[in-house]
Amino acid sequence: MGRGTVNGARTLGGVLSVFNTPYHEDESIDYAGLERQIDWVYEHGGNGVVMAMVSETIRLSSEERDEVAAAACRLGRDRGVVVISVGAESGHTAERHARHAAKAGADAVIAIPPISIGVDEGELHKYYTRIFGAIDLPVIVQDASNYVGQPMSIDFQSRLLNEYGDRVLFKPEASPMGPRLTALREATGGRARVFEGSGGIGLVDSYRRGVVGTMPGVEIVGALVALWRALEAGDEARIYALSQPISALVALEQGLDGFIAVEKYLLFRQGIIANTIVRGPVGFELDEETRAEVDRLFDYLMRVVDES
Repeated sequence: MGRGTVNGARTLGGVLSVFNTPYHEDESIDYAGLERQIDWVYEHGGNGVVMAMVSETIRLSSEERDEVAAAACRLGRDRGVVVISVGAESGHTAERHARHAAKAGADAVIAIPPISIGVDEGELHKYYTRIFGAIDLPVIVQDASNYVGQPMSIDFQSRLLNEYGDRVLFKPEASPMGPRLTALREATGGRARVFEGSGGIGLVDSYRRGVVGTMPGVEIVGALVALWRALEAGDEARIYALSQPISALVALEQGLDGFIAVEKYLLFRQGIIANTIVRGPVGFELDEETRAEVDRLFDYLMRVVDES
């Protein structure tokens, strides 16, 4: 798999951090907190920002999605790439979000399939065809079935690559992620360009299988950048010194709401967002014992990151 997917002069690769959507106490969107997150990503060497599942995209209204997407493009695009989530429950709405993202200045879009119903691959193909047809940007096809929806077949993903070439990238999250990533690589003759989406827990394995980048959260972006650089340099000691506490920390994040809860807690702890509010109903809340272990692992990870 090629390491450098290029959109004009802007590379889709490396560490692209998925931001959380911060809220005020009344659950309105805190755009100052969003700006601090985006600044944080670039201050720590990230290659870009992403609006995706842990951004609570499916809990935002269509108007809020437009506003957050436009803000992310405005705040982030001068310093790196911006990828905007456009997945929806209908092709019509996904197409609308794709057009808005392109108009706002996104470098690429990312799209999960519909999640409220199971559809066959013929319907799924129609859905992605509408997105590709609406814009000229690269489209990252996200199989988010570790959290929601159902897995996409390797054959289906290969078909999209054959039809849309360099415009299609992938973020495969169906289990088992490593073997399925290899299967996609082999089915496409190494042409598929893939982002890993495990939050970092599978980054070392995925890198060795040829991914072009990773899409972790913002809360430990410095650690993920350090790990990516160690992988690029082939520094095996540094790779495992970093990957072990990263993996232990991410292992505490159970499901989509687990990722959101831990990420928002660590962002709050570091003074990047003002609170840990998640729009409910939620499927995971931090208890005191989990929070204490998150603190211990985070402190340990930061010491490792600071080591030369």
